[in-house]
Amino acid sequence: PSSIDSDDVITKTEQIYLLIGARTKCERAIRSQQDLVTDEDCPPEWDGIICWPYAKPGQLVPVLCPEYIYDFNHRGQAYRQCDPSGNWEQVTSINRTWANYTECTTYLLASQGSQEEAVFERLHLMYTIGYSISLSSLLVAISVLCYFKRLHCTRNYIHIHLFSSFVCRAISIFVKDAVLYTISDEITDGVAVTFFLYFLATNHYWILVEGLYLHSLIFMAFLSDRSYLWALTIIGWGVPAVFVSIWVSARAALADTQCWDISAGNLKWIYQVPILAAIVVNFFLFLNIIRVLASKLWETNTGKLDPRQQYRKLLKSTLVLMPLFGVHYMVFMALPYTEVTGLLWQVQMHYEMFFNSSQGFFVAFIYCFCNGEVQAEVKKAWSRRSLALDLKQKARSTSSGGGGSCYYGGMMSHTTTQSVSMNISATKTLPLVGVVGPGNRVQTRAGIVPVLSGEQEDNSKPQEEHPEPCIQPDDDLSASLSLKELETML
Repeated sequence: PSSIDSDDVITKTEQIYLLIGARTKCERAIRSQQDLVTDEDCPPEWDGIICWPYAKPGQLVPVLCPEYIYDFNHRGQAYRQCDPSGNWEQVTSINRTWANYTECTTYLLASQGSQEEAVFERLHLMYTIGYSISLSSLLVAISVLCYFKRLHCTRNYIHIHLFSSFVCRAISIFVKDAVLYTISDEITDGVAVTFFLYFLATNHYWILVEGLYLHSLIFMAFLSDRSYLWALTIIGWGVPAVFVSIWVSARAALADTQCWDISAGNLKWIYQVPILAAIVVNFFLFLNIIRVLASKLWETNTGKLDPRQQYRKLLKSTLVLMPLFGVHYMVFMALPYTEVTGLLWQVQMHYEMFFNSSQGFFVAFIYCFCNGEVQAEVKKAWSRRSLALDLKQKARSTSSGGGGSCYYGGMMSHTTTQSVSMNISATKTLPLVGVVGPGNRVQTRAGIVPVLSGEQEDNSKPQEEHPEPCIQPDDDLSASLSLKELETML
């Protein structure tokens, strides 16, 4: 029974092996009972499914439904009747020993099947809605981060890869469901399941990359430079391709069943162990980062903030980091699946389907839509668009009234000056740590930033700055981030 995979459907070969093992164990038990059986008793025997003990004449013998039969109700019992003559009761019409397996086949009854079907339909609807919402929000988030050039930095490049992995995971799930439930082609099933497992693995590994990157920003300068982005890309997209390819080769050679979505025994650990390892590593990175945040918060704000405010800020940072690190995977990680009718199984599956399907939405919402840098860029873009439309409208009205070109030029000059002034006032200036370099750029603590267009390079006059919105700790002389920078990133 310990060989059964409680969280998967076992294959026909696995079931046969389990029956052979149960038969061998039964034969040993029968030999051990020989001295206890009399000529008047019904003898112990193996009927191909259950090992029946000896029984006294007229006794009804109950035996628990064996756990090594996957589809059985393991809480039920099977029954045999020992007749008064010391023989097992027979079914005369087929000349076979009578046995009642009704309770063991509860899962196969129509009423039970309808209950299970209702549960699976509800779960399917839940994760379909969740992945659909996540997919649409992630596509918008990727478009925003790619469109605005001022948001292009290593941190946001990693966000884009993470968002893309969530998108691929959602699409692969929709494709797999469509293929498995509508198309019965063996090759198509295998391809769909393979791509699903690959994008599932890449999603977990890009979550790991996010954790490694943030951890490196806090504790060291390693991985903070854009030159290391290629290494992170290999971890996120390349490492899963290795172990998924190994699984595909092993599955095709050793367990090429018709449906690859069904378990193939221990072969699943080829891809599950690396995924579980990524989840565990990321969880410990999460705990370490929370520890550092708490220590920095208490060191920086000792005597300044009420303890309740400090705990509130720490709780906020923790909640923000939880979707990024996939902390919800740890809740039921060590708990095996139980039978479908069990309450614990239903709680676990509803929990996992909700958070797994909506994790992409939470990540996009927190790290893109609620990001102050993104909001500022969107607001500036909207203001520029509104300003341009307003200028065009006024230009048409003045040109139709005559003498419009001079007025239009004056309006343009005034509005442009006002727009530049607004941009300058809306920008937080940072102390200069360098001088104006080639290409009208200024080196600041936040990175290389351009000098305002229209201004000449002049060291005799103070230069206005447009700080890079993406925090670039690789330009910082310190090896770890300050609390303010951490709060800005979170």
